Amino acid sequence: MGLRSPINETVAVAAAGEFAPVEVGPLSVWPPVVLAPMAGVTNAPFRSLCRNFGAGLYVSEMITARGLVDGHLKTSHLSHFGPDESPRSIQLYGTESTSVHRAVEMLVSEDRVDHIDLNFGCPMPKVTRKGGGAAIPLKPRLLADIVAAAVGAAGSVPVTLKFRVGTDDAHHTFLETGRIAQDLGAAAVALHGRTVHQLYSGQADWRHIAALKEAVTEIPVLGNGDIWEPWDALRMMRSTGCDGVVVGRGCLGRPWLFGDLATVFGGLPEDGGAEPGLPPTLGEVAEAMVRHAKLLVAWAGPHGIKDFRKHTAWYLKGYATGPAARRDLQLITSVDDLSQVLAGLDASLTLDPESLRIPRSHRGGPRRVVLPEGWLDNPDDPTPPPAEAEILVSGG
Repeated sequence: MGLRSPINETVAVAAAGEFAPVEVGPLSVWPPVVLAPMAGVTNAPFRSLCRNFGAGLYVSEMITARGLVDGHLKTSHLSHFGPDESPRSIQLYGTESTSVHRAVEMLVSEDRVDHIDLNFGCPMPKVTRKGGGAAIPLKPRLLADIVAAAVGAAGSVPVTLKFRVGTDDAHHTFLETGRIAQDLGAAAVALHGRTVHQLYSGQADWRHIAALKEAVTEIPVLGNGDIWEPWDALRMMRSTGCDGVVVGRGCLGRPWLFGDLATVFGGLPEDGGAEPGLPPTLGEVAEAMVRHAKLLVAWAGPHGIKDFRKHTAWYLKGYATGPAARRDLQLITSVDDLSQVLAGLDASLTLDPESLRIPRSHRGGPRRVVLPEGWLDNPDDPTPPPAEAEILVSGG
């Protein structure tokens, strides 16, 4: 029997036929699980690692529409997929319809994608203060122009939206955003159950996901927020009626979470789920770390090992390795360095189950929402924000 945390003692695995694949346009996603786009994380190496543990839809880290259209080298690199990636799913961030239309048209005409997700959820102040990210749903006509441009250029490639509840409790925009997406031909929507004001603090309010599912009935609704364990996915879908889940921070340092999710949902929709196995030992974690680092170096070159350093703390969370090892891992300059440090650890160490629910990466908030001066004066104004609003940001 797998190891459960106390909060989920009573959650049963999926029953045969209880859940169905998520139909995102022509794509049928089973299990109904999506990897959330995360800047600097969900690159091709990480997606490959996660996909090898379990099926689902694996979305790239976000690229900017202007960066793609203008041929920025970094944007171009991020927009490419591994030869074995299918379906090819990318998240696109834009703040006005012209560049979004051109970017989508480019991706589709060159047969570079099978799915496009639009980011309207970034809560970072450097973005919202310019009118980008999660500030855009406050301007429904501007939002509609961008969505219509993407859908119009995409043809048969499905376009989806990811967004937050709103900027704060006085400005909930998620219901109108969901209806706009549905009316303009989007294939699905995903809601992070937090406001911009919350950032990543507190708990995601899944009641908003349930409300969106009631309001948006013609396309799938996916829920995002606080999927730390496979049982959370089942609880979210049962309590909200949503069609699938989006997994973000819960998989950092834990790519095998997608294998556990596949297990509790079952091999096929008509099959019943099963209990996942025990969490990996530290030795098994070390093997995944080395594999991840090698993939990252092969993809990014020598800089890849420096980029991998941030992953080490996530991988070791919950294992009693001590501060010295964690410090040494922040100094590695090669895969050999990584292997040497890991070889000095006790491979038999097991995971502290309480660590499963400790947030990884972003924890900030609540934080005052910063918007452009006068942004709330005329919600019907479709004027896009200035070009500097389109900067590389996190997925939200």
